[in-house]
Amino acid sequence: MTATVTFRPAPRRRPVDHRAERHPGSLRQLGPNWFAAVMGTGIVANAAATLPLRFPGLRGAATVVWALAAVVLVALSVAWIAHWVRFPDTARDHRNHPVMSQFFGAPPMALLTVGGGTLLLGSEVIGMSAAVAIDWVLWTVGTVLGLLTAFAIPYRMFTRHRADADAAFGGWLMPVVPPMVSAAMGALLIPHTPAGQLRLTMILLCVAMFGLSLLAALVVITMIWSRLVHHGTPHAGMVPTLWIVLGPLGQSVTAAGLLANAAPAALPDLYAKGLMVFSVIFGIAAWGFAMLWLALAAAITVKTYRAGELTFNLTWWGFTFPLGTCVTGSTVLYTHTGANLFAATAIALYVVLVAAWSAVAMRTVRGVLSGALLRPATT
Repeated sequence: MTATVTFRPAPRRRPVDHRAERHPGSLRQLGPNWFAAVMGTGIVANAAATLPLRFPGLRGAATVVWALAAVVLVALSVAWIAHWVRFPDTARDHRNHPVMSQFFGAPPMALLTVGGGTLLLGSEVIGMSAAVAIDWVLWTVGTVLGLLTAFAIPYRMFTRHRADADAAFGGWLMPVVPPMVSAAMGALLIPHTPAGQLRLTMILLCVAMFGLSLLAALVVITMIWSRLVHHGTPHAGMVPTLWIVLGPLGQSVTAAGLLANAAPAALPDLYAKGLMVFSVIFGIAAWGFAMLWLALAAAITVKTYRAGELTFNLTWWGFTFPLGTCVTGSTVLYTHTGANLFAATAIALYVVLVAAWSAVAMRTVRGVLSGALLRPATT
C-alpha cells in the first residue's frame, strides 16, 4: 500500500513549459531534496570534529569533507536559483507538491550544517574571524528559512492538501527539524555573541526553537508510528525516509547538550546548572528511543533489501544526516557523563555513517554523470 495525498482545490491547467521539455536532463529535475546531499556530507565532517576517538589525519580529512560540502552547497544554491528563474512552473509545482514540498526544509538545514562546520573546522583554514562572520550569515539565513518552512509547509498541509490515512512518512519531519538544527548550531555562536541582552536573547531563542521543533517532531513521529502499525511498512522507495526520524531525536540530544555548554556564559548560574541537568536526563531518554528507532529502521531496511526492492534514489541520503545526529548526540552525552557507552556508540555509528555516506555519494555521482538522476520520474 502506498501513501497518497491529494489537493483540496482542483488544480488549474497551466501552459506547458516547453523549455523544460527540450532539456529533460537539465535543471528541471532539481528540487529541494538535492540539498540533503549537503546535509549528509556536512554532518560527516561536523561529527568527526568532536568525535571521542582521535587519530592522525581525522581532522584533516574532516576539513576536506567540510570544504566539499561547502562547494556543493554553493553549486546547488546557484543551480537552484537558476532553476527557479528558468523553469518557474516546475519550481512552483515542487512548492505545491504534497511530497516534494516537505523537502524545502533541506536547504536551510544545509546552510546551517555548513555554517557549523565552518566554525568547527573551517576556522583553521580561513581564520576564526572569517569563520564566525560566515557562520553568522549562514545561521541567520538558514534560521529564517527554517522558521518559514516550519510554519508554511504545515499550514499548506492543513489548508491545501488532503492526506489519506497512510500518508504519513519521514519526510513530514523535514519542515519542522530546521529550528532544532538552528538551536544546536546557534549554541556554537553564543560565545561569539556580545555579552548582555544580545547573548541572553540568543540563547533564549535557541531554547525556544529547540522546544518548537521537538514538540512538532513528536507529533509527527507519533503519526508515523501509527501509520506503520495500521498500514505496514511503506513501499521500497520510501523506506529510507524512516531514518529521518533519527534526525530530530539525535539533533535534540545534541542541541540540549550544546546549549548546556553555552549556558554559563549567557544565563544565571541556577538556570545554567538546570539546563545541564536537563540536557543529560532528557538526552539519555531521547537517546534510548533513538536507538530503538535505529534498530527498527535498520531491520525494515534489511528486509526490503533482501527482497531485492531497495533500488537507489535520492531518499538514500536519509541514511546519512539523521545517523550523523546520533553520532553528535552520543558524543555530547559522553562529554557530560564520561560514560564509555556513549563514546563507543558514537565511534561505532560514525563508522557506519562514513560507510553509508560513501555508498550514497558514489551512487549519486554515478547517477548525475549518467543522467539517471536528472531524467523525469516515470509514472
